[in-house]
Amino acid sequence: MTTQKPDEGLKRVVGVTGLTAAIVNLSIGGGIYGLPAIIGMQLGAAGVIGFLLCGLMFAAIILCYVEIGSRIKTSGGSYAYVEAAFGPFAGFIVNWLFFFGWGILSSAAVMNIVADSLAVVTPAFSKPLMRVLLFTFLIGLMILINVRSAKRSVQFVNFVTLIKLIPLVWIIIFGISHIQPGNLHWEEMPSIKSFGDTALILFFAFAGFESSLSVSGEIKNPSRTVPLGVLCGGLIVFFTYILIQTVAFGVLGPEIELHKGAPLAAVGERIAGIAGVTIILLAAALSGLGSVTGDVLASPRLLFAGAKDGMFPKFLGQIHPRFATPHWAVIVYGGLILLFSVSGGFKQLAILASGALLLIYLAVVLSLIKFRIRKIEPAEKSFKVPGGYVIPGIAIAAILYVLSNLSTAEVSSICVFVGVVCIIYVVMKWWPKRHAS
Repeated sequence: MTTQKPDEGLKRVVGVTGLTAAIVNLSIGGGIYGLPAIIGMQLGAAGVIGFLLCGLMFAAIILCYVEIGSRIKTSGGSYAYVEAAFGPFAGFIVNWLFFFGWGILSSAAVMNIVADSLAVVTPAFSKPLMRVLLFTFLIGLMILINVRSAKRSVQFVNFVTLIKLIPLVWIIIFGISHIQPGNLHWEEMPSIKSFGDTALILFFAFAGFESSLSVSGEIKNPSRTVPLGVLCGGLIVFFTYILIQTVAFGVLGPEIELHKGAPLAAVGERIAGIAGVTIILLAAALSGLGSVTGDVLASPRLLFAGAKDGMFPKFLGQIHPRFATPHWAVIVYGGLILLFSVSGGFKQLAILASGALLLIYLAVVLSLIKFRIRKIEPAEKSFKVPGGYVIPGIAIAAILYVLSNLSTAEVSSICVFVGVVCIIYVVMKWWPKRHAS
């Protein structure tokens, strides 16, 4: 077992700013434009407390990622961490859970959010043919940008991240004056049951940072960049959610249920009328587009890393001779997002995607614990979370708590998916041996 691999031929171009922007971009997606209503309907004015508690639990997971991310310098993110700790079989399962169970289905869902938001402004995008053309153009553009240059991709993500934050900052600044103090009054803490009912939604409001670490083979000085980038990105995401939830419920109060499809658009209308609605709907589309662009930058590195280890077809591990990017992995990953975006059959798998990410988090935390128990130290100086096993223990408890809120049917679906992946792994290992004989 090792925490290092030979040089992969990728250029290390992602610095602290790039990693921070990627984390903010991937975490704050199109979902934030509907999230305040979901949380407000369940927890009322105390929704901010829900975000605070979930943020603290998620911080423990982030710290575990920071430590192990500063140890492992190769591409693959979660896959690379688990593979280094538990071997190729565990890494194979995590890779499938991440790139398909979470990444592709989530990005496909977000692309439909983009189309739905644009359809409100331009009804033509509600027609199937126009949606197909829109998906093909946007995803094709993402593939082109990511194939030509990882550096250009990072710059584009930085730009989109800045642009997508402007409407949110606008809502926070100008929405404060429209807050009705009575809407923010609450007399008691939310019950454990109420918090549990929203645990999955709250938990995954913060998800996305782990995708940005999939480009670990292209991060400059990981022992410094990973801790600083994750810390800065995590803080920006946390305070943005807190402020947006406060303003949204403060302005709309119990009426937020009437605007559960687009609560921030309703806030925008209170601030600037129809112009405010248009701004927010366009911002929701841009926000979703930015998240998918960041995913097309990061997640193909899982395919690339898996192919280098012999878990996927070899061509996915090729590097473009001119642009030094994993071009086939980017093309295949983007193509799969396009396929599921067009088909629309991915929505019923949303819970599967959420459960898949929880299992990935659990595997990564356990990987960190194994490194510590075996006293395996990286060749270079790395970040170490203080407090011994307290933080990893909190992270495991938080993950198991959220998993406990899944229904029996949802757990069964996840188990079936993992079972199929195991069968694929066995077949892939058995077939070459049989063919050779």
